[in-house]
Amino acid sequence: MGKIIAIANQKGGVGKTTTSVNLAASLGVLEKKVLLIDADPQANATSGLGIDVETVEVGTYQLLEHSTTAKDAIVPTNSPNLSLIPSHIDLVAIEIELVDQENREYMLKKAIVDLKKEYDYILIDCAPSLGLLTLNALTAADSVIIPIQCEYFALEGLGKLLNTIKSVQKIHNENLDIEGLLLTMYDQRLRLSNQVVDEVKKHFNEMVFETIIQRNVRLSEAPSYGESIISYDAASKGADNYLSLAHELIQKNEKE
Repeated sequence: MGKIIAIANQKGGVGKTTTSVNLAASLGVLEKKVLLIDADPQANATSGLGIDVETVEVGTYQLLEHSTTAKDAIVPTNSPNLSLIPSHIDLVAIEIELVDQENREYMLKKAIVDLKKEYDYILIDCAPSLGLLTLNALTAADSVIIPIQCEYFALEGLGKLLNTIKSVQKIHNENLDIEGLLLTMYDQRLRLSNQVVDEVKKHFNEMVFETIIQRNVRLSEAPSYGESIISYDAASKGADNYLSLAHELIQKNEKE
């Protein structure tokens, strides 16, 4: 039985999509069968895996309005063992369209419930908000990874996200766990980066992944070529970090 993991933080620019794409690709390289669901109208995970967003006719939007099945929305990628449910700018309309629907928080859960037995990991790249799309992802997920940027405002908004997770646990999904807090964009030369790491570890200790994602130029370049860091430069620090994160995630889940 697979595990569904949402990658969420309402703050933009913290490395959510970078993590979604590269963790998914790393798990695939480690011979896990992976599905990535792009639940962000910006569709960066879709283009980051080399799929032209303009050509997407069936994806997360159709899945959430239940006009297609999950299997019909899945497309292959060039990454080994990695499939994708793509996104499109149309997805921006779904929050308005779902608002009057009954059980609107459960649309994604209903749509993907049968996929769990087909994949080892299903990752959901969430939009940078705490709206209905993210709520659907958290309701469908078994756990959540929270990327935190190693910068001054890192902890700002984290309380809000943790409160949202608590209320999702209380109302919609009592089994939702926090898989871990992931420190991203770390620069060891900066005192501030080190202070943020110390602060987050002090407050959340065992909830924080051992692996820290360092600032890496190759990581920033890879999406413009429509490739994960594993395909773009397997020898880079970024590839090394995400493979280490994938190993850590697998080990953690095999222990449970």
